[in-house]
This record gives sequence, C-alpha cells and structure tokens, in this order.
Amino acid sequence: MSSTTGTRGESVTPANPAYDTVADTADVTALLERGRALSAPVLRAAVDRLAPPMDTVAAYHFGWIDAEGRPSDGDGGKAVRPALALLSAEAAGAPAEAGIPGAVAVELVHNFSLLHDDLMDGDEQRRHRDTVWKVHGPAQAILVGDALFALAYDLLLELGTVEAGRAARRLTTATRKLIDGQAQDISYEHRERVTVEECLEMEGNKTGALLACAVSIGAVLGGADDRTADTLEAYGYHLGLAFQAVDDLLGIWGDPESTGKQTWSDLRQRKKSLPVVAALAAGGEASERLGELLAADAKSNDFDSFSEEEFAARAALIEEAGGRGWTAQEARRQHAIAIEALHAVDMPHRVREQLTELADFVVVRKSQIARHQGVEAVVEQ
Repeated sequence: MSSTTGTRGESVTPANPAYDTVADTADVTALLERGRALSAPVLRAAVDRLAPPMDTVAAYHFGWIDAEGRPSDGDGGKAVRPALALLSAEAAGAPAEAGIPGAVAVELVHNFSLLHDDLMDGDEQRRHRDTVWKVHGPAQAILVGDALFALAYDLLLELGTVEAGRAARRLTTATRKLIDGQAQDISYEHRERVTVEECLEMEGNKTGALLACAVSIGAVLGGADDRTADTLEAYGYHLGLAFQAVDDLLGIWGDPESTGKQTWSDLRQRKKSLPVVAALAAGGEASERLGELLAADAKSNDFDSFSEEEFAARAALIEEAGGRGWTAQEARRQHAIAIEALHAVDMPHRVREQLTELADFVVVRKSQIARHQGVEAVVEQ
C-alpha cells in the first residue's frame, strides 16, 4: 500500500496495519449485545417517565412499537455508544455496570439529535422506516427530542455523586459541540466553498464529540481521573471522524437498500461532506467543473427536480477530482490515530483489545459494506 498526500499536504497512509484485519465479528457482536442488554431496561424505564403521547412517540422512534402502536422488533441501532460506555468503565478498573447510567444518558442525547436532525434535513426514512416527524408530525419530533435531552441529565444527576457531576459536565460539553456541528452542517449547505479543515471541525463536533463522551463517561463514573478520561475521549473523537468519513462516502455512493436513504442523498441536500470539499480543494479540470456546477446548483430553482443522471454526473466529478479516494484514506488515518490513543491509557489488556476490535468493526466493517456497494476505495487503497 503506497503513501498518498492529502489536500493538506500530509501523508495519509494508515499507520496501523491492523486496519486491514477484520474484527472478530462474534466478539464485537457480544460487546454490542451486552451494551444493549444492560442499557435497554434503564432506557425503557426512562422513556416510560415521559408524558403521553411523548412516551409512545419515543417508543416508536426506538423501534419498540410500530406506527399503530403494536409491539415491534424494529432496528433501534447498533448500540455502539452504550458498548463504548461500558468498556470505558472497565478501562478504569470498574465493573461494566458502573457505566450504565452514562451509556443510557449518551444514547438519549444521541437520539435527541437524530429526531431533530431528521426534521431539519427533511429525511423521511431512518432505519428503514418512516421518521418520527413523518409519522407523528414535526411538533412531536421536536418535543420528544427535547424530552430525551432532559432525561439524559436527570439520569446522571439523580445519582448524586461527585462522579455523576463530572460525567454530566462532559455530556454537556459534548452536546454543545454536537449542536455546533449541526449548525455548521446546515450553514455549509448554503456556501459555495468550505475548506477541508472546516469540514473536519464540523464532523468532529457533530459525530466525534458524542462518541468521545461515550468512551469517557463510563470511566468517569467508575472513578477515573481527568487525564485517563481525556485520553479515552481522544480515541472516541478520532473514531468518530473515521466513521463519519466512511459515512460520507455512503452518503453519495451508498445503496439506498442498505443506507435507508435516497440515492445521492448528501448531494440532494447540498451537503459539503468530505468527498465534496476534498474534491473542490484538489484543483484541476474536474475540480473546477465541479465548483461551477455546485455554484450554479446553489442558485437553481429547479434543484429538487434534478434527474438521477445529473446527480450521477456530479458524483463522477467528485471521484475524478480525487475526493472519493482522499476521503477513504482519511478514514484510515483517523482510525490509526484512534487506536494509537489507547496505548496511552493503563487498562486491562483485554479491554484494550475489545476497544480495538470495536473500532475495527465500526470503521472496517462499515468500509466493507461500502466496498460491496461500489465504494471500493475505502479498503483497497
């Protein structure tokens, strides 16, 4: 695998050869199942505290019931954040159970953001079914999101411990960054140019901050000092950036049957995701032509009626300009930085292995899905 130079001039060859190994799926599945099993009862109990009809709307969002209120086993997500919170408690030498309040609090904040983001972005599908605002209306999506946000802090502060206060402070910081990231994402849709640095900052806020909190909050509840928690946050932050880089590739080239979104989803929303900004920064004929098209798109009154061929042409220019390949390499680079951060924390060897396996699963397995959908650059460059 040869070295490649990124748009900022740095080498983006992955520093960690383990990136090319596939995580033990059975082990990772067990970690995710443990996270879900330990956090689900507390999460359900928290949602049951909501006033009607918010409790029902939230239950629909989490996949526990269908649109008619009948019990459902809908996809409630992979429970990556709960799994990270429980592992972080063990990284601090505490039992996994010490991280449960943090796991649930982070999951509540994450879902608060999904409810609001779906409405703001106009997304009609999440996890292969209609979004809350589509089924129950925009007002309920806003109210339930707000309610989940408040519940997250109730769960932590009800513990009444010094550690819970420290955990709540970290969750507050992460939530503010998450909101900043969403605001940046929306504002960038209306700008002709966004730099790679600005895009990485936005994605670090929108995706990296809450993953960083997930992998430190359990450790804080387990009694870890700030240095340990900060180092674990670095792992989660860069893991979030790696995850988002792959997600950006799927946002343009992903198969709707797997992503649950429209073809060329991010292009339809004028998102300045990493492949787009990297292509615009690359220079050359394809980059210039792409810039001209996107500038015209921003002023077009007919954008919503563009054909599949028009979006495909823009995607082809992004790839020709190098945006697709650069983003794949950036995913590798961020993954390597995340794994390297783990070496600075004194933790049980097995916990370090599990955090590494989970990172490989989140990024590498997602990359393999991307490859099967034609996004081969993620794992083959």
